[in-house]
Amino acid sequence: MSIPLQQKALLSQAFGRGWKVGTKPVPRPEANQVLVRIEAAGLNPVDWQMHTSGFDGAGVVVQVGDKVDEVEVGDRVLFESDGSGPHTATFQQYAIAYGDLVAKIPENISFDQAASVPVAYATAGIGLYAPRQYQGGAGLTPPWEADGRGKYAKQPILIMGGSSGMGQAAIQFARLSGFDPIIVTVSPRNNDYVKSLGATHTIDRSEPLSALSATVSSITKEPLKIAFDTLGQSDTQNAAYTALAPGGTLITSASSYIWKSQGKEVVEPYGILHAPSHRAFGVGLLKSVTAWLESGEYKPNRVEYIPGGLAGIPNALDRMRRGQVSASRLIVRPPETV
Repeated sequence: MSIPLQQKALLSQAFGRGWKVGTKPVPRPEANQVLVRIEAAGLNPVDWQMHTSGFDGAGVVVQVGDKVDEVEVGDRVLFESDGSGPHTATFQQYAIAYGDLVAKIPENISFDQAASVPVAYATAGIGLYAPRQYQGGAGLTPPWEADGRGKYAKQPILIMGGSSGMGQAAIQFARLSGFDPIIVTVSPRNNDYVKSLGATHTIDRSEPLSALSATVSSITKEPLKIAFDTLGQSDTQNAAYTALAPGGTLITSASSYIWKSQGKEVVEPYGILHAPSHRAFGVGLLKSVTAWLESGEYKPNRVEYIPGGLAGIPNALDRMRRGQVSASRLIVRPPETV
């Protein structure tokens, strides 16, 4: 398969001066890596903070290192960038990924759909199931293990921000784990959508957070032991923490400033599968996604295609900053870059 020496990439200019499409060398994989020709890249809120950015990618393997046996040239794969540098970023036409941390894309899933999966799937999975340790998760038994499927039946879970990419992933993991009820805060216009993913009850996100505990108590009399705040805001973190029963655990997507009480814990997962503390866990997490996508047990985010290739990203990120994106993942196609 022919591989060019140069490629198009979205590069940040000097601080505060925005982005531009430029040219850079195509990287070459090391022994345990693969080179992926990126067909679609997903946008995440963290992307506007990086130099050569992009964490969600889907494409075709065009070169494999000598020690890679998980995939081969021609395979369609999805992957999460490790954030270590420009060579692994997905806002470019070719990127490096690690052979053990890519997942094959089933035939019923498009590249656009696949590019919506990696970051949300990884962060929600780590938050719920990774061992309790620094930057780890709640340590629940994952549903890809034999005794994990449906293990938490009749136990409630609260998910703040159910229509976010991470919220959509958390809802589906909660369903696979058997949680019931699955209580989700969401804009009413997205009620039907989050219920199609597995939510059993919705709470209007505009409802005062001071009323959250009472609303949860009106839905379930069982103690709330797990809450997942995908929004990472101080007010939503504290409201979810307050709603927890004594001994419960709050999973939050951002650093928290919560005065802990009643034996309740807070975990702040680091959503990168490549982290040394997550790598073995990440391999297990990714083994399940291909089959679940194929069977429909796990659904990718809804996607909105952004035309213009990499050049369409700056305006799309600005829309995200302005809060103009709801219940969908913005997707670009790097090969369309001119």
